[in-house]
Amino acid sequence: MKPHAMSCFCHRQNHLKTIANLFSLCAVILSFLALLHFSYRHVLFQLSFYVCSNPSSSSSLASTNSSSSAIAAATIGPPGVGGATSTSGPNANANATATATAECDIFRGEWVPDPERPHYTNFTCTMIQEHQNCMRFGRPDTEFLKWRWKPEGCELPRFDPHRFLELARGKSMAFVGDSLARNHMQSLLCLLSGVAYPEDISTTRDENRRLFYSDYNFTVSIFWSPFLIKGGEAGGVDNLWNLYLDEVDDNWAARVRAVDILIISSGTWFTRPSIYFKKRQPFGCNYCAQSLNLTMVSLYSANRAAFRSAFKAIGKLRGFRGVTVLRTVSPSHFENGKWDRGGTCNRTRPARREETRLEAVELEMYRAQVKEFERARREWELSGLQLKMMDATAAMLMRPDGHPDVYGHRPEQRVQLHNDCVHWCLPGPIDLWNDLLLHMLSK
Repeated sequence: MKPHAMSCFCHRQNHLKTIANLFSLCAVILSFLALLHFSYRHVLFQLSFYVCSNPSSSSSLASTNSSSSAIAAATIGPPGVGGATSTSGPNANANATATATAECDIFRGEWVPDPERPHYTNFTCTMIQEHQNCMRFGRPDTEFLKWRWKPEGCELPRFDPHRFLELARGKSMAFVGDSLARNHMQSLLCLLSGVAYPEDISTTRDENRRLFYSDYNFTVSIFWSPFLIKGGEAGGVDNLWNLYLDEVDDNWAARVRAVDILIISSGTWFTRPSIYFKKRQPFGCNYCAQSLNLTMVSLYSANRAAFRSAFKAIGKLRGFRGVTVLRTVSPSHFENGKWDRGGTCNRTRPARREETRLEAVELEMYRAQVKEFERARREWELSGLQLKMMDATAAMLMRPDGHPDVYGHRPEQRVQLHNDCVHWCLPGPIDLWNDLLLHMLSK
């Protein structure tokens, strides 16, 4: 090769190396920017769901008083489950709900092993609230993640995020309730995170959040309303709450007229000492001093009255044509003590149906909710409104292994904080609620 040709060849080779180095540098920069963007979104969602939700985990957990916390996980199982007969236990009214098919009751079944679970992890989903991020805080077992709900006589389809988002395209969904409602919503966000990630379009920094999936024109909202009705702390040494049983909470009721899918739930907070009002006058109380000279009213009656007010308010919303879903009581599983006396929930496997029994507070609250659902459904049928019941109580009753227990906070905080046997780990058994939701919305 001639010297001039050799020189040109070497020059081109050096030029190509320079270009290759530039491409490598660009690739490194793009990777760094992608990582930075992912971290930024993670911080945004942690701020949205953790910093702005102080009344949630600790308050909701603390609300489980000595009456309800005495329910033992080893003896969970309401009448109507596991062969017992009752007209008021879980699933006894499944034929009356719009979600149960003639061929199969999706709310009655067993948990069976599924090695393909979970659908996501705390690494793939950045929208898990700290208190439910069990794996982050060192939960050592993973078997509790590898189970799925198997209804008797049929199969419940695996959650399909693509199908869900297509069904939700152009629609809006709202969750109304306490921190368990938020637990439910965050499970949904994590199940969808493999396909799409929402933008936080909230206009306030309170517990209410609003998220938008731009590719699907789909909005998901959460409205903090632990009682569904108007209420507030009365103050004083007894830590009483004033609850206005005939007045719905406008924090949510005034904002859901255009919602297509409305999911409401309530229960745990009614175990707090309360004074009950009707027409702005106190008429009864629960866990209150005799010196108040008020009639004792059961918290089940109060919870039923709250749902009656909620259903009445929804039914009166002008132009509302959405689907309303009542999610029934989510059982707690305190063993070896009450919630404030060292109670734990450290099991690692689901219970079988015959090993479970729902008792006391949660059973009566469940019955009250089912009765009010049936009453409202009959009334709504006349006006063409849709009301469905997600009867999740029996299935969750069998999952004493699914709670954060001591793994909802850092080890150094375990001395100051109670064990959490109310909320559910993410991922975990609560993901079933969205399997059920997708099935119900598909019908």
